Amino acid sequence: MRAGILEHREEAAGIMENYQKSKTVERPPPLPFSNLPVDIIEMKVKDGSKIRNLMGYAIGKMELDPVRQVLFSGAGKAISKTITCVEIMKRRLSGLHQITKVFFQQIEEIWEPIVPEVGLDPLTVKRNVPAICILLSKDPLDAQEPGYQAPGSFDAFWVETLKSESQGQAKRKQGAGRGAGRAGKQQRSAGREESGKKP
Repeated sequence: MRAGILEHREEAAGIMENYQKSKTVERPPPLPFSNLPVDIIEMKVKDGSKIRNLMGYAIGKMELDPVRQVLFSGAGKAISKTITCVEIMKRRLSGLHQITKVFFQQIEEIWEPIVPEVGLDPLTVKRNVPAICILLSKDPLDAQEPGYQAPGSFDAFWVETLKSESQGQAKRKQGAGRGAGRAGKQQRSAGREESGKKP
């Protein structure tokens, strides 16, 4: 079974060598929130977005009394940056209610043949990437809604995630150092044996 999967991957990789990515199209799903106010501030965070620029705009708007809610969203590599923006906002403006929704967003990659004369057709590759949408509100939100966080609970939602991530990184680092550790032990043990032998 595993050999079959490897052969399939190698075959796919061989085919893709003849293609180059021409563009990526995001297919944003409907927002996971209903009845949002018309004047809500929507902050779409990208991987290359600068947090200073995002926060300067969002905080400036939310400091105005008529603006009551802001919605942060990000997908793929931008998820951690989205969470960072939300935590900064909650520290700058106290008393914000929060609801977090996690879902998948579809991305289409268009691949064109490197040499069109060969007769290959363009390919469309569809991928589902994780995405996050976080609503912050000056006014109370439904506390029974899944993903709700009361004001003041800055890091409660992320503690378990961060713990599991740090544990995973620690295990990977230990795994990377195992080979060197074994080699070092073998050398040390060999050294002991040699030193124990009489000339």
